[in-house]
Formats: sequence, C-alpha cells, structure tokens
Amino acid sequence: MNVLRFGYVTGPLIGALWTVTMAVVTCVAVSFATGQPLAPSLVSSLLLGAWLGVVWLPGGGRSPVARLALPAVLAVVPAAAFLLGRPALVGGEGRTPTAMAVAWVVLGLASSWPLRRMLGGLPFGALTRHEFEGAVLRFLTAFGYVFFVAIVLIPFYVMVMTSLKNQQELLLNPLDLTIDLSKGWGLFRSYVELFRDFNFGTYLWMSTLVSTLTVLITLLFSIPGAYAVARLRFRGRATFSRSILLIYMVPMIVLALPIYIAFSMTGLRNTITGLVMIYPVTTIPVALYMLQGYFRGLPAEVEEAGLMDGLTRLQVIWKITLPLSLPALASVSLYVFMIAWNEFLLAFMLLDDPSIFTLTRGVAALNSSEVPRQHLMAGAVVATVPIMVLFLGLERFMTKGLTAGSVKG
Repeated sequence: MNVLRFGYVTGPLIGALWTVTMAVVTCVAVSFATGQPLAPSLVSSLLLGAWLGVVWLPGGGRSPVARLALPAVLAVVPAAAFLLGRPALVGGEGRTPTAMAVAWVVLGLASSWPLRRMLGGLPFGALTRHEFEGAVLRFLTAFGYVFFVAIVLIPFYVMVMTSLKNQQELLLNPLDLTIDLSKGWGLFRSYVELFRDFNFGTYLWMSTLVSTLTVLITLLFSIPGAYAVARLRFRGRATFSRSILLIYMVPMIVLALPIYIAFSMTGLRNTITGLVMIYPVTTIPVALYMLQGYFRGLPAEVEEAGLMDGLTRLQVIWKITLPLSLPALASVSLYVFMIAWNEFLLAFMLLDDPSIFTLTRGVAALNSSEVPRQHLMAGAVVATVPIMVLFLGLERFMTKGLTAGSVKG
C-alpha cells in the first residue's frame, strides 16, 4: 500500500503544508494591519503543522495528553521565542511583541480549525482510497480558496490603503498600510486632487462614452451576423463559424504598428472616433461567438411560426428572437463593456491629447516620478471600482446569459 495512505503520514503532511500556507498569509496580513515587518519561519511552521496533523486524527492525537499539549505549545513556544530573541512561527527585524502575539493567535486559529475540518474522520492507521482522496481534495479546495482570494484582495488592499496615505507617511514607512481615521474626510485628499488637478472627471466620462458606444456598435454588427450563422444556410457558413475567433490568434501588439500608421495617415489618431472604430474590431468576434451559440439553442419552431404569420425575417429577429435573447444580450454587453473599459494598448498608442484620455490612459500618465504614488493608486482605484461594482451587480445576469441555451428543451 502507498505509504501516503496512512493517517499518521497524510495528516502531518497536510498539516505542515497548510500551516506554512497560513504562516505566509498571516505574516502578510498582520504586517499590513500593524505596519510591523513579519516573515514566516519555515521550520517552525512545518513542525507545528505536522504536530497538528497528528493531533486531529482520531485515535492518534485526541488523547488527554495531546489535548493539554495544544494550548501549552501555543502559549509556551512564542514566549520562549521572545525570550531567546528568535522567531517562533513568524518573525522579522523591528517586530514588536504585540505584532508577534497577534500573528501567533491568527496563525493558531487559521491552522487549527481548518485542519480539524480537513482531517476529521481520518483514522490513524491505513486509509481507504476514498478517505485519502477526500482529505487531499479538502486540502486543495481550501488552498485554492486562500490562494486566489489572497492574490486578488492583497493587491487591491494595498492599492486602496496607499491611496489614502500622504507622501510623508509613505516615505516614513511604506509597509504601514494602516489608516488614521482621525483625519476624517482628509483621507480622501488624493481623490479630490485627482479630479481637481488631473482631469479625472473627463477621463471617467470618456471611458464611459467609448465603452457604451463600443457595446452598441458591437451588438449592431454581431446580432445579425450571429443570427445568420446560426439560422441561415449559405456557402462557407461552417468555415466562417469556425474562424470567428481566429483574430485572437494574432497578438494585438503585432497589429499595433500598422494601426498606428493607418490612423496617423487618415487623421484618426488622437480622436475618440478612432477608438470607437477600432475597439469593436476586437469585441465583435467574441460577441459573434457567444451569440451564435445562444441563437442555436432557441427553438426554431417559434421563428418559423412567426414567418408563417407573415412576419419578415427582420421582424422575426426584432419581435421574437431578441426578446428571447435578453439574458445573452445582457451578458455579451457586460463582457464587451468590460473589455472596452479596461483596454490599454490601443488607448496608449493612439491618444496623446490629455483632454480625451480614457481612464487607463490617464492612469498611465500618472506613472511618473513627478506624481506622488498615492495619486497613482487613487487613479487605479477610480478605474477599478466602477467596473468591479458593475460586474458584481450584474454577475448573476452574466452567468444566466452564458449558460442559457446550453441545454435545449
């Protein structure tokens, strides 16, 4: 039998890996919350995790001695580390006992309770395949949640907290991401200066305008195109359907120079018209691909009944197909809006006039040694939060639109 399929091996291994993960997350979180530099101690984390992995195994660590040892270790090890001046599970130069104690408590809670859930029910001895795979899957699921939440929330947290600082605070301790609530509305000074001195109100309007026009133009071309591919019979239909997304096989950076030259020669560079012309080129293929799949899922009998009642093909699309396709149209519109809102390469290449910058181009203009870092972070927040709120508010409609039509009935 595989040596891993024993509780006294699986438990310590999962415990060690989980505790190291939590040590890293704890150090980052407590460092940002207290401003004290903390770093994980790999050996101590592995040892504690392996010990916890045995403690929570039925018959292996639930004896009275083990139950008493857990609080003893949680209390004695950090105290001894402070006395010896060595890191226990977390440490770092310039750390304070308060930051270390907070980190220790957070790490103990973040390691013990999840491990009890992961290893609950596992025997101390041989494991069945179902028990072993279940424990591994629970660990991987928990690790995935922690990892992906951390890589999303930590940069966003740093961005927001930095935008609420002033230049003196950032120079004094760049790691200190705590905020002084006594400042009141003064915390938002960077945002006020951003709209007052850096023209971000215009940038916000330009991004909204360009994204909205991109959505309208994309739907104007993609709806009839997707309907034709899904319903009509013509030569080359299958080839066209398969080649819709081929444009995405060509990196945009390859097309950047030809687009720049063509737009410069025609006078479209440095104009909103130029952006509104080129953005749909990147969004129409994906909209065609999404809508044709949905149109194929609609019952053709409903449209045939409309044709038999004397409606033209365009009337059928307008009065029957589009009302039935509202979930798909909403999801495509949201997706296209997000693409246009976040687009940077074409805006950076084609726009030089600050009076018509989009948000992404405006944020790039803040990336200068002459502009304080808090203004750059405030600009990033302004560019991120509206589209994030829009997505979170309409995410359920997007999900319904993407899955609608996947099952015929």
